[in-house]
Amino acid sequence: MKLTIERAALLKSLSHVQSVVERRNTIPILANVLIRAAGQDVSFAATDMEIEINETVPGQVSSPGAITAPAHTFYEIVRKLPDGAQVELSTSSATQLTIASGRSHFKLGCLPVEDFPKMPEGDLKHKFGLTAGDLRTLIDRTRFAISTEETRYYLNGIYLHAAKAKNIDVLRAVATDGHRLARVEMAAPEGAKGIPGIIVPRKTVNEVRKLIDEAAGVIEVALSESKVRFTFDSVVITSKLIDGTFPDYERVIPAGNDKILDANAKLFAAAVDRVATISSEKSRAVKLSLTPGHLVISANSPEAGSATEEIEVSYDAALLDIGFNARYLLDILQQVESEGVRFTLADTAAPAIVQDTSDSSALYVLMPMRV
Repeated sequence: MKLTIERAALLKSLSHVQSVVERRNTIPILANVLIRAAGQDVSFAATDMEIEINETVPGQVSSPGAITAPAHTFYEIVRKLPDGAQVELSTSSATQLTIASGRSHFKLGCLPVEDFPKMPEGDLKHKFGLTAGDLRTLIDRTRFAISTEETRYYLNGIYLHAAKAKNIDVLRAVATDGHRLARVEMAAPEGAKGIPGIIVPRKTVNEVRKLIDEAAGVIEVALSESKVRFTFDSVVITSKLIDGTFPDYERVIPAGNDKILDANAKLFAAAVDRVATISSEKSRAVKLSLTPGHLVISANSPEAGSATEEIEVSYDAALLDIGFNARYLLDILQQVESEGVRFTLADTAAPAIVQDTSDSSALYVLMPMRV
């Protein structure tokens, strides 16, 4: 194999694929990136057996071939080469890759291409397209609520499924960690109606989110009961799905909340953030005390002292004191893009519904705390 490729294109592709490679690997080949050169294309692939990223870029291929090289070392070498450099990659054997650029020469020990695992895709019979903006919205408004508790593995991802809202077919993304729930939906794109409910793992969600910032055009999503594939530009991400049953989240969304609090989202978030400086690191609790037209946010800590801040709100129901985890509350308030946020409350012990007053597509549920 022998080829020449521009450093910027090589670095960009390597940064994309090497991020799935785990630093600690018990299987040596999983620490490597697979390089294939044919025609005028060079492809780079990496996998951890759960997720695989494959990216193809143009290169001047004078001799086709394939090799695997240590992903992180290869990436670091290319990263430290000067801007605008041309990089020559060549192999004289199946176990050595030579990297040359200007006066710099590196030789990397490699592993056989045959050892590199190929992830079987299976029959990805469900296919639909999403714009990069729509996919970003589905991810950004839900991933903060993904559980990190490994024992509840079925909550360690985003639940993507088809649903109906007011007799309209929608594509819905849901995440919950038991303390808060995020649900966002949009009109179902063509092909998404009737898809099986899938749980996309946290790592896959994060990798896809990193890469779609630069995506242009439509992202093709293909899925089966056990796999999902995202294809856009020159990138293909294939991932296993979480094999589990997502809980019936509809039961968590309260139906009887009758007290409505409307507030300026940014002022509310800033006040919560200031008051939470006092709350204990362990509980992060803040108390909301509601009276008609007013909200007092307070926190107490035996070590740090106390803090209160009052803001004007729209509220005309009965007096109510309710506590929340400040971090969870801020995570939700950060999703509100318009000026207004609406809390629909019931009592001290009932979960609160939070929504952007200008956007009904996203709904958040926040469990209260004792304060």
